[in-house]
Amino acid sequence: MTITTENKTVTHILGYPRVGSQRELKFAQEKYWRGEIEQSELKEVGSLLRHRHWGDQVGAGLDYVSVGDFAWYDHVLNTSMLLGHIPKRHDNGFPDLDTLFRIARGKAPTGCSCAASDMTKWFNTNYHYIVPEFTEDDQFNVSWQQLFEEVAEAKKAGHKVKPVLLGPVSYLWLGKEKEEGFDRLSLLPRLLAAYQQILSKLEALGVEWVQIDEPVLALELPKPWAESFKLAYQVLNGNTKLLLTTYFDNITHHLDKIVELNIDGLHIDLSAAPEQLNAVVDALPENWVLSAGVVNGRNVWRADLSHVLDVLQPVKAKLGQRLWVGSSCSLLHSPIDLDLETDLSPEVRQWLSFAKQKCREISLVAQALDGNDIAIQECAKYSAPIKARVTSALVNNPDVRQRTNAITAALAERKAPYAERTRQQRAALNLPLLPTTTIGSFPQTNEIRTQRRDFKAGLLSESDYNTALKGHIADAIQRQEDLDLDVFVHGEAERNDMVEYFAELLEGFAVTRFGWVQSYGSRCVKPAVIVSDIYRAKPMTVEWATYAQSLTDKLVKGMLTGPVTILGWTFPREDLPREGIANQIALALRDEVSDLQAAGIKIIQIDEPAIREGLPLKESQWQAYLDWAVNAFKISAASAEPQTQIHTHMCYSEFNHIIKSVAALDADVITIETSRSDMELLKAFEEFDYPNEIGPGVYDIHSPNIPSIEQIVHLVEKAETLIPIERLWINPDCGLKTRNWEETEAALRSMVEATKKLREQWQAKAV
Repeated sequence: MTITTENKTVTHILGYPRVGSQRELKFAQEKYWRGEIEQSELKEVGSLLRHRHWGDQVGAGLDYVSVGDFAWYDHVLNTSMLLGHIPKRHDNGFPDLDTLFRIARGKAPTGCSCAASDMTKWFNTNYHYIVPEFTEDDQFNVSWQQLFEEVAEAKKAGHKVKPVLLGPVSYLWLGKEKEEGFDRLSLLPRLLAAYQQILSKLEALGVEWVQIDEPVLALELPKPWAESFKLAYQVLNGNTKLLLTTYFDNITHHLDKIVELNIDGLHIDLSAAPEQLNAVVDALPENWVLSAGVVNGRNVWRADLSHVLDVLQPVKAKLGQRLWVGSSCSLLHSPIDLDLETDLSPEVRQWLSFAKQKCREISLVAQALDGNDIAIQECAKYSAPIKARVTSALVNNPDVRQRTNAITAALAERKAPYAERTRQQRAALNLPLLPTTTIGSFPQTNEIRTQRRDFKAGLLSESDYNTALKGHIADAIQRQEDLDLDVFVHGEAERNDMVEYFAELLEGFAVTRFGWVQSYGSRCVKPAVIVSDIYRAKPMTVEWATYAQSLTDKLVKGMLTGPVTILGWTFPREDLPREGIANQIALALRDEVSDLQAAGIKIIQIDEPAIREGLPLKESQWQAYLDWAVNAFKISAASAEPQTQIHTHMCYSEFNHIIKSVAALDADVITIETSRSDMELLKAFEEFDYPNEIGPGVYDIHSPNIPSIEQIVHLVEKAETLIPIERLWINPDCGLKTRNWEETEAALRSMVEATKKLREQWQAKAV
């Protein structure tokens, strides 16, 4: 069949992974921060990656390449730089790349060492963004040229470009007020003037379409915020066409306002919210394009293209050339290239698709929509494995299903309430006032990584590898002895990642070699894939925990990752409800808690940093999620005897709206991140009488800056105004895996000395 250009389905993606298939950007960033390469060399790596990724999109047959999705640290921080919106403590009048790094990390090769800006989760993903800081006198001035330089770079290479720009309302929503007494939404008119400048510059560069992301439209926004879109898009109306981009959830609750906006097209996420399609199509203004996000940018499963065709063919018949096809959201959340995964079993591999392959899926379905008979046949062939997976014996385990179906409410309850448990634990553990501890991981040195790599490559025997790990554990224990910490950890030298480690030991997961996804800055994670029903075949952590405990008279925590975090930080299967997957993991962890306890481990930490980010975007749906998420955690912990102390850890989570559910976890001790926010997160405890013990993080492990004793004392004294001192723990705000030993020991030394000073002050008051 001959396809006319006039009726061709336009193809694009909302963004591409920026780190490189071999994490080239990460390694270049870290070399630059260490002073091992010049800034020009770092920029060369960035340019190389951009051209490669544009080539991937063109090679797959996409019509537009995305430009502006590349970031040196984070795309929200890129937007702040673009707008000249720089925290005053970092503003030297000449913003450059080091300014960006100082905002993100608190430190760069040049300039001051100042407090980094807050970092938090990007909606309900594991990606972190740098939080914009707003004050009443903020001005916005387009001074950072990266976006325009990259548009020119792509056009020079011969590409048809579609710049990506975070929308003004979402940018304001994602930030926070740094001073009381004003509403950051009041800055919108001032901000819009800067956005007008940006669009004018893009128009001058010959840009036809701009993708303007407004993901907050998936939220149940307060009325003033929802109504602000009308003003914003009246002001931004110009000669450049605007594709308003939404993702992660349904936007029909705002559809009446959206269709009145002065824009040229709308993108919707049909992976997260397929039910919205008909309503959007029916309401779509006659002159708009509709971009259908049918290929899931957040998961690694191969798209069922034959199903996609069935869904979109009626839309194509109605809209014709006004139908675009794209990814559901940015492919930032996907690994890059499945072709590198030669170690996956053939059966599992045929079920998967990474960013590069997703571009091809989009192109193929568009060709089929345009009536290409070969493409239609290819779609059917491509979909066959994912359809056959439903009945695969590899996927379904009757024993696991039977155990999860037998879960009762009683299975989630400890044998005694907290008031009784804490009495038994204080007698059994004999800890001092303000116990000091760390979150779990210690620095993953080059030696540790090399030994792990050599072991996996068969260059180091299992016996020699285990001997090496014991040496690292013994070293970690001795360092903690020297620092005089109260509760030790074994340091997790054997763990590549807090989730991937368990994925390798539990049945039901597949792990990749190069499936890296950016978490923040240079930090990448490699999520495993949940391919089938999950169970524990044998103990996973007992050997290392008991070995560490044998080296010291101090208590050593057993370290586990909780069920909601294992679920949230992997690529889940899509044929089973998330609650059901979480319960399978919870039962496996419950068995591990029992074995750790039986082996003499008296404190067990079950980390749940992902529980907050797993919230649905719509607040009206929160409670249903929290009910099953809390229950899964409780199932995993409830085999612990009353005298066994259960800890949990949550990082970069805002608890104000879910504090009752945090308390419902019924952990004996919770440790949280509070240092970057200067204990602001503890405001959640002002109006809620949190009953159990809490360790508010007293220094920021994501910055290389070493905290002073005075800084830590200040933070703990603030915490003491909200939490009784007898229920306070002292700890960093997260694990120390990404720091080096010099930084780690210096920071922990300050922490311990600050604690001793506070104990002396408290004892003096008591006398």
